[in-house]
Amino acid sequence: MRSLDDFAKLAGRDHGLAVVSTSRPDGTVRSSVVNAGVVEHPLRGEPVVAFVSQGRARRLESLRARRQATVALRAGWEWSAVEGSVELVGPDDPLEGIDAERLRVLLREIFVAAGGSHDDWDEYDRVMASERRVAVIVDPARIYGNG
Repeated sequence: MRSLDDFAKLAGRDHGLAVVSTSRPDGTVRSSVVNAGVVEHPLRGEPVVAFVSQGRARRLESLRARRQATVALRAGWEWSAVEGSVELVGPDDPLEGIDAERLRVLLREIFVAAGGSHDDWDEYDRVMASERRVAVIVDPARIYGNG
């Protein structure tokens, strides 16, 4: 069995590029590419997989209705996947205990964990707010892969 440490190492090898899969109402699967990484849960402090999504992304419709996702990434021939329940944290998805300032910092933490860097964090914050970005937190119920 793989671990979140394995997932984090792979994320660091290819800018955290990952495929997130959710289910539609008819049971079919919707997949999209995101940048994901491992961060501490903002309330519990436990490691989780997280990514940032635009507020108008179609994947959020699926996640709001069915709070389960699989996030898979690869680097070369190595891969790791995490399945679990999802929490959303954003301007349209408030989470008790997370205020606007904590959300601002959380979005930065996820971005960095997914391999991102920025020369102007104030501009980053402005864009995240204007696009109503959402932190998507996946609580790992299953972790698997090769290697």
